[in-house]
Amino acid sequence: MPADTDLIKLYSNRILALAADIPHHTRLPDPDASVKKRSPLCGSTVTVDVNVADNKIVDFGQDVKACALGQAAAAVAGDAIIGRTLDELIVARDSLRAMLKSGGPAPSAPFEGFEVLEPAREYKNRHASILLSIEATVEAMEQALQSDCA
Repeated sequence: MPADTDLIKLYSNRILALAADIPHHTRLPDPDASVKKRSPLCGSTVTVDVNVADNKIVDFGQDVKACALGQAAAAVAGDAIIGRTLDELIVARDSLRAMLKSGGPAPSAPFEGFEVLEPAREYKNRHASILLSIEATVEAMEQALQSDCA
């Protein structure tokens, strides 16, 4: 029974509320860059669109087909993404990865909402889905900057 209790704790009301209310949940009509990422383990997919100006994300859209944890992570990312630079996105991605995989602290503001996913550390099979949105956003931002959209 302890494993069932842990799984119930993992899917907290806060995670489920985030999963049900993903900001920027529609694709952009004319993005500077788009990236689709898929977790081979669970099949979750996220497609991210960005528009970039002055080296910052000025518009963002995402199509999320993931488990509740992946959706919650996409909600946290979507809430904080506008106005971010590539360096800020990389720090958030790397901090989230370290939080999940090596017990590091939760990312700092404006991505502090990722702390809700700390209980997922014990569920390695969920890490890829949780990382999809922020990883896709980093890649899309890199593409946009390389194509001189910034």
